Amino acid sequence: MSAESPGARDRISHWREAFRAWRWQRPFWAGLLTTLAGLPIMYFPYNSLNAGGFTINLSTTAGSASLIIGVLLVMLGLTMWFQPMVRTFAGVASILLGLVSLPVSNIGGFLVGFLLALFGGGMGVAWAPGEAPAAQPAGGPGTAPKDGADDGGVPEPAGAGPAPDQEATNGRHRAG
Repeated sequence: MSAESPGARDRISHWREAFRAWRWQRPFWAGLLTTLAGLPIMYFPYNSLNAGGFTINLSTTAGSASLIIGVLLVMLGLTMWFQPMVRTFAGVASILLGLVSLPVSNIGGFLVGFLLALFGGGMGVAWAPGEAPAAQPAGGPGTAPKDGADDGGVPEPAGAGPAPDQEATNGRHRAG
């Protein structure tokens, strides 16, 4: 007897497929990197390190500004996930907030938060929704349409094809 029921495996498989479909419809990695960028920027100004008998306080005079920048980066990352229509704005804003965090928040969370905000924002700006592939007619492999011209059995080169500004029929130019 198996300790694992077959229903659990189906639910996990269904959940993974649903998550994959959700993830492909939005800039998932851009949102994740931007959200992660806010965490070190928020954390380091309020942290104290204990090294041996010494306490190192990393707080800055602009601790509240670091908190605001970090919270905004987390919100922009979540915005990329749940409102992908504003991904360009969220990407540009996260790049700018990452740049502002350099002088304000311990060199942008010791460059970790700055780099994550930079890459996440760039990915958010660059992401574009994909298009579903158009249905292709079912033809056998190697079959080519016949247009009445005999080319002597010589196949066309792989890169050959009509230029967009020229009239063409089945990949061959019309003379005329």
